Amino acid sequence: MSTIRSLELSDLPTIEAFLQRYPPEISELTFSNLFVWRNSRPICFAEIDDSIVFVVNPAKDGAKQKVVFGQPVGETSPLAVASSLDVQVAGFVRIGGQAADPLREAGLHVEADRDNADYVYRTTDLAELSGHRLHKKRNLVKQCLSAYPCEYEPIIPELIDECSEMQDRWCKAKECGRNPGLCDEYIAIRETFSHYQDLRLIGGAIRIDGIIQAYSIVEELSPGTAVCHFEKAMPEFRGLSQLVNQWLAKFALSEFEFVNREQDLGIQGLRQAKESYYPNHMVHKFNAWFPFASSDMIQVVEPHRCDKDDVLKV
Repeated sequence: MSTIRSLELSDLPTIEAFLQRYPPEISELTFSNLFVWRNSRPICFAEIDDSIVFVVNPAKDGAKQKVVFGQPVGETSPLAVASSLDVQVAGFVRIGGQAADPLREAGLHVEADRDNADYVYRTTDLAELSGHRLHKKRNLVKQCLSAYPCEYEPIIPELIDECSEMQDRWCKAKECGRNPGLCDEYIAIRETFSHYQDLRLIGGAIRIDGIIQAYSIVEELSPGTAVCHFEKAMPEFRGLSQLVNQWLAKFALSEFEFVNREQDLGIQGLRQAKESYYPNHMVHKFNAWFPFASSDMIQVVEPHRCDKDDVLKV
C-alpha cells in the first residue's frame, strides 16, 4: 500500500518531473497551483507504480476517507489508485473525460463538473483582439490607452514587492476579507509572490504614472499551452483588465499557441466575462464517486478561511 504525505516546496523537483513526462490538460495540475492553494485546499500526494496521485479531504470526512484530486499523473488508472492507497477513497474530482469513462463502466456515479471546466483560448486571439466579436474588447483597450499612460513590464523578482502592494490595494477596494473566496485567494497570491522565483512563473505588470496598477501570473501547463493563475487590475481604470489580458498574451506568451484561463467556479459574472472572449475550446471535468459514497461527500473541503482582519488591515 502507498502512503500519502503532505505537499511541500521541497517536492517541486519530483512533481515537476512527473508533469513533464505526462503533461496535464486540466489547470489544477501544476505544482504552483497545488502548492499556493494548500492553505485552503490541503493537498497530499503518493507515488504509485511510477505515477503521482494527489488527494484531498472529502466534505464528509470519515475516519480515513480521501478524494483523489485530478487524474493520476502517469500510467496508473484511477481504479488502481483506489486499491493502492492506505486510505479509503470515496471518489475522484476534477478528472478528464478519458479517466471518467472507465469509472462509469466500473459502476461509479459520474457527473460533469461544469463550474470547474477550463476556458482555453488561442493566444493570438487574445493578443490581437481582431474580428467583430471582440470589437468591444478593442474599444475598451483603446479607451484605457487614451486615458492613461500605460507601460508594460515583465515581472522580475525586483517587482514582486510592488505587485504585492498593488494586491493589497486591490483587496481593500474589493473588501476581500468579507468574501471567503477572495480571502483565500489573497493568501494563495501572497504565497505565489513569496515563492515566485522557486516556482519559475511568468508574469507581466502594467504601470500607470509609474505605479503598478495591474498584473498577471502564468506558467507553462503543457507544451504549447500556458495557464493563467492570477490576473488583477485596479477597478478605477476603465479597460485596464482588458489591456493586461491582451498585453500579457502579446508580450509574454508568443511561444504558446493556447492559454488556459481556468474555470468560472459557477460565478455568473465571471462566466459571462470568460465567455465574452470566445474560447477556442473547453477542458471538461468530471467528478465520480463509489456507490457507498455520495456526491456531497466528495466535494473538496476548504477548511481554512483567513480572518477578514488579515486582509482588511494590511
